[in-house]
Amino acid sequence: MRKLIFSAIAICLIFQANSAAKDKVPTWTDAKVATKEHPGFSLQGEYIKDEIGVQAAAMKDGQFLVSTYQGGLPGAGWDKSKIKSEVLSTAQLKTKVSGFSKQTRVSPTMGKPAPENAIMKMPDGFENVKDGILMAGGKTKKNVGSFKMHVEFMLPFKPKRNPSNQDRGNSGVYIFNNYEIQVLDTFALDFDASNNAMPMESANKQWCGSFYKMKLADINMALPPLTWQTYDIDFNAPVFENGKKVKNARITVFHNGIIIHDDFELKTGTGAGAKRKQLAKGPIFFQNHGNPTMFRNVWIVEK
Repeated sequence: MRKLIFSAIAICLIFQANSAAKDKVPTWTDAKVATKEHPGFSLQGEYIKDEIGVQAAAMKDGQFLVSTYQGGLPGAGWDKSKIKSEVLSTAQLKTKVSGFSKQTRVSPTMGKPAPENAIMKMPDGFENVKDGILMAGGKTKKNVGSFKMHVEFMLPFKPKRNPSNQDRGNSGVYIFNNYEIQVLDTFALDFDASNNAMPMESANKQWCGSFYKMKLADINMALPPLTWQTYDIDFNAPVFENGKKVKNARITVFHNGIIIHDDFELKTGTGAGAKRKQLAKGPIFFQNHGNPTMFRNVWIVEK
């Protein structure tokens, strides 16, 4: 009987190990390696021709989610008319972008140096910094009140997770553990969720740039995965008098140089943060949801 029990346990452990191996999602954190190892990586991205913009994001079945914009790309000419969303094969995408010029956009605030009055900058002001990179799961070493912050982040390439899946590089900039600006690979998605040519796996208020489950970003400024991107954040902390809040927090956010939230009033926290007590000062977290999302050149000026 004891041998049978041990054998059953061993079989279960082997099954669990095999299941874990099958469930492991291929993830790339280096563009050169992804180019060599994944046939769709170099094809996805942004294209432009005659004021027509195209974004193509790799999907788990080997196809691409493709969005076409009139006037140019989001934040670079798009006239805000209805986006054409379609799912194309590799051959169809190559035909569609034939004659187009592939774009590699860089945020205008990329590499912005920390000013002399920065109260925190990398690496000394943050936890979980390795080789000059702030890894998901890090946070500020001290509390801050109202501030201006510059953040550069890069999302991994996870083509076996479809656009809108919450495991596609999930992280977030979480101010005071109350207010989260979502970080996620939602490149090429139409923020009008019903207009996307594939089933959505999460709500649009959970997508990159949104205040998590509270407010959609004004425009989808996400760039392709394994591209460095920027957030520039101007945050006014809530004001308290005698322990009572007398003024709500307000925030302005630029994503890759384009404003996506303009002096928005945060009456409560976002998502789970709404259940926590709001603070006049607190730490800033860089969420860890099991994804190798990376941050660099993070600095904060207190107001």
